[in-house]
Amino acid sequence: MQAFHIEYRNTQGTLMRILNAASRRGIELPYVQATPADHAHAVTLLLEVSPRQIGQLCRDWHAIVDVTKVRAGIPFTVAAHAPEQSATPHLPASVRVALNAAARTATA
Repeated sequence: MQAFHIEYRNTQGTLMRILNAASRRGIELPYVQATPADHAHAVTLLLEVSPRQIGQLCRDWHAIVDVTKVRAGIPFTVAAHAPEQSATPHLPASVRVALNAAARTATA
């Protein structure tokens, strides 16, 4: 699982263009959270992607005029020493289960 944090100006259709970059590749969107952030907005996506897809998505998002920042990173806080606390409390249960399984696999 890969977390993407994208900041953008909230103009008409910008969020849909961001989400469309993933959906047209057939990538599932198990977690999406869009929030206002200062004078702009931010969206956080949690996706299961390959390294090649990470590059493609970041390139597509940077090409959107109203996108101001794109960051890719590890999903939230995955602690190898405490897999039961690997996800933040506001994540859906299905995502927490997937993150816990990934943490256990990584430590094995």
